[in-house]
Amino acid sequence: MKTTYAILCFLWLVTPVSAQTTPDKKPFESARPLYVGARALGMGNAFTAVADDATAGFWNPAGLIQWQGVKLFGVNKFYNREDYRFDPKGVGYSYRGYSLFWGNKIAIGVDSGVPDFNYYSIAHQLGPYAAAGLSLKFKRRHPSDVYQFFGYQTNYDVGLLFKPRPNLKFGCLAQNLEGYGIQWLTLGTAYRYAAYQFSVDVAFPTDRTTPELYIGAEWDRFPIIPIRLGFSNGALTVGIGVAWKGIHIDYTRIFEKPSASDFIGLTISLQ
Repeated sequence: MKTTYAILCFLWLVTPVSAQTTPDKKPFESARPLYVGARALGMGNAFTAVADDATAGFWNPAGLIQWQGVKLFGVNKFYNREDYRFDPKGVGYSYRGYSLFWGNKIAIGVDSGVPDFNYYSIAHQLGPYAAAGLSLKFKRRHPSDVYQFFGYQTNYDVGLLFKPRPNLKFGCLAQNLEGYGIQWLTLGTAYRYAAYQFSVDVAFPTDRTTPELYIGAEWDRFPIIPIRLGFSNGALTVGIGVAWKGIHIDYTRIFEKPSASDFIGLTISLQ
């Protein structure tokens, strides 16, 4: 636990007094995890403390240690793509308390150009109740004649996960988007009661006092068909999934402005 306390102290020390935010941008145009994963989006983007699937490298790299083996995922915005396109994907590997992850998220048709980020993550279990993770985020240049494994701008995320009880988890994601220090600090909690899972995220920007609120719920009374509902900082989200063995297909609609958007995701688990 000494390592956990040291990390928490470090996060408080490096928090700066300013950050970058552009209200007109879509939430996913910066190096933040919002909209990554149809399941997470169906739960209102309240996923920092959940982070138990292949998208954890984006949401909270510490969550990668919650499963063993290999997981792959891909998401596609399959309706109204003339507005914008957003298609993240990734693969993670976890074994005996250590995890590695690669992911990419790219948006096309947005005002900021072609925001394209590669994520490389590592996580380690610190004990029976805690884990820590680090993601390096590389913004790639467009257009480019070669594949860019890294990029021209590097930022990072630091994630922590605490699980004091089997049905209760707390997550923390400190996000660096530019320069030095932390621009966003997201605190999340997830609680499971029987077939219900509830989650809440509060994202605090360091340059203004108004936080963002994300609330989600998942009902998996029948595990092969989970149902989800959420509020993503004011926008309603609904989702449903189909699970069969190691294959999960998830659908989500978010009622954003000016029109709703639909996403479908595929996750494959290899034990």
